[in-house]
Amino acid sequence: MRSSLVSASVFLLLLTPALGATDKKIDAVDLVRKHIDSLPNGKGAGEVTLQSAAAVRKVLSDHQMVIVRFRVFPVARIMPEGLRASNIFAVDKNGKFEHLKDVKTMEKFFRAHAFSVKEDADAKSILAAWLTLTPEFHQDGMFKFDVLEKEFSATANSASGRAIVMQGGNGELKAHLQYDKDGRLAKVEEKAAIRPGPRPICQATKLLDADPIVRRMAEQDLLIMGVSARGYLMEQRERATPVLRDAIDRLWRQIEKNGW
Repeated sequence: MRSSLVSASVFLLLLTPALGATDKKIDAVDLVRKHIDSLPNGKGAGEVTLQSAAAVRKVLSDHQMVIVRFRVFPVARIMPEGLRASNIFAVDKNGKFEHLKDVKTMEKFFRAHAFSVKEDADAKSILAAWLTLTPEFHQDGMFKFDVLEKEFSATANSASGRAIVMQGGNGELKAHLQYDKDGRLAKVEEKAAIRPGPRPICQATKLLDADPIVRRMAEQDLLIMGVSARGYLMEQRERATPVLRDAIDRLWRQIEKNGW
């Protein structure tokens, strides 16, 4: 009897670490960062962030959604093969990841992993998650979108809504999602009418231009771009003369004061 108890205790001690290992939290951002670094032209390239919106976490609870963006202004970088300016990676609990490269692949992913619709609120939640992610396929790093959840219309069979451009241009992205008899996503219809606004070209270098009109136009463009121009401005600041650096700093303080 004593021998049996000892054997059982040893078994439990050996089993406990294995069970704990399965509960280990996957660092999805680090995993995707390492993948990008392993690609040709990928070392240190791009910005890798976690999409942590509540709707996305609720609907795709078994995955972490990671966004990878590459700057394209003022000069486009060489991106790793197969990647776009903005990309979505889905990372599951085992560390396996999938690149959602377009609307079609994201629709397939949602069909497989989003929960089933049982009531109108479920249909709206899936639509909110969709409209949070799908703007990435239009993103050039300068846009800011707002999902208008209060305007959503939904039934157990479908949901419709839109995300509007709040910064970086104007326009909207409409989506209509249809669900099958089992409440699974069956079909997605999208319509985008998005127009970009000013983008970084050489505005920072024109802040001290001899022509006051040129200076004013450069400053106006950068103020319209707002906080999304930070990367460009800081890059220009590093190579600027002390006088131009002061001009960039003044402009950045104004952008921060504007808050957008």
